[in-house]
Amino acid sequence: MRNDADNLRLFHSAPHPCGYWPEREARDLVLDPRDPRLSGYYPMALEWGFRRSGDIVYRPSCGSCRACVPVRIPVATFCPDRSQRRCLARNVDVDAHIVAPSSHAEYLDLYQRYLGARHRGGGMDDHGAHEFEQFLIGSWNDGRFLELRQRNTHRLLAVAVSDVLPDAVSAVYTFFDPDEAARGLGTLGVLKQLEWAQRDARAHLYLGYWIAGHPKMAYKRRFQPLEAFDGRGWGPLPA
Repeated sequence: MRNDADNLRLFHSAPHPCGYWPEREARDLVLDPRDPRLSGYYPMALEWGFRRSGDIVYRPSCGSCRACVPVRIPVATFCPDRSQRRCLARNVDVDAHIVAPSSHAEYLDLYQRYLGARHRGGGMDDHGAHEFEQFLIGSWNDGRFLELRQRNTHRLLAVAVSDVLPDAVSAVYTFFDPDEAARGLGTLGVLKQLEWAQRDARAHLYLGYWIAGHPKMAYKRRFQPLEAFDGRGWGPLPA
């Protein structure tokens, strides 16, 4: 980082178990969370492969491991493949609404049911309203919740937590009804975020990190064209 960011402090976190490969040890490079300019630096940090979790902006920095690859979709050239078109067709009865983030009971109930079904024992089992706000809302970012609701019943099926930036949308986290897994709601959340970014003429949708060989990350590579950050710049990541 250069120019006005030269005096931005960065820290290495203490070693901790990797969230993707539990047998490995991980460390993160973290932007100073107390810096009042953090919201202004955030768009530039995304360009440099960082990501937000709560009020923390971080990038994996794990010694010899380089498994976590930052990826983003160039919005203007994205075209859904056959599988993604089928996902849209399966969910023709679903409406998307962009709303202000909050921790009201409907969101919290869906989030807790999702964690209980998909991430039991992953360290987030006891998340309540406070942890929900810390993890997904934060205090300084310009965030939105993209709700996915069944049209006739208005039942909440999924929430895609997104950050809005001058020229991009960043997908922070998606949680959905575990009883509706056949709908492909994770994929649908990305597709609806792409539609939103296209309507607003934003250049990129950031998807966080992709990891080769990790089953929970395989879906990201199906969004093409997909760009990856190699530590110096962004370039195509083949399908």
